[in-house]
Amino acid sequence: MELVLATHNKGKAREFSQILSQFLPDIIVLSLDDLGIPGPLKENGNTLEENAVEKALWVYLQTGKPSLSDDSGLEVDALGGAPGVYSARFAGPEATAAENNNKLQQYMLGVANRRARFRTVLCLAEASGHRTWDGVLEGEIATAQRGSKGFGYDPLFIPHGTTLTFAELEEEEKNRISHRRMALSKMAKHLVEEI
Repeated sequence: MELVLATHNKGKAREFSQILSQFLPDIIVLSLDDLGIPGPLKENGNTLEENAVEKALWVYLQTGKPSLSDDSGLEVDALGGAPGVYSARFAGPEATAAENNNKLQQYMLGVANRRARFRTVLCLAEASGHRTWDGVLEGEIATAQRGSKGFGYDPLFIPHGTTLTFAELEEEEKNRISHRRMALSKMAKHLVEEI
């Protein structure tokens, strides 16, 4: 089965492919780059689910292949759930991961309540329609950026059950506990039942 992943993010594509192959060994995950589909995808929704659905349906219409998208956000309690749906552009529309991390770190200076969570919503669009699944991983925001692995807010997020940030964990360990794995395992169960 071929599945088009609605992203140009190489780290995310690798992570999805590694996780999905554990559930569906014969799956072939293609990124937008693999198919030569240019440009960033629009995220006009007010929620993670709206963005995930919009992206999956757009990619399905372009390719005619089952298309999987996600929208993920970091929700920080002390910031009222921000950056949330605006995680990728927290420091501005063209912000880099480093700029987003730096802004979050500035906002959290001296803040005692460091509780946070990563939330992912997946949408699979195919000929029969579309469905969504979610995954949530609780944790906290580190007082300093640590580690060089991963992407996005990984240097600042410490998942519950460890003292290491996502950026310090080995890829296999991160993929074993991540919010994306939770959502992908729900989706993979659906696909296995369909096959």
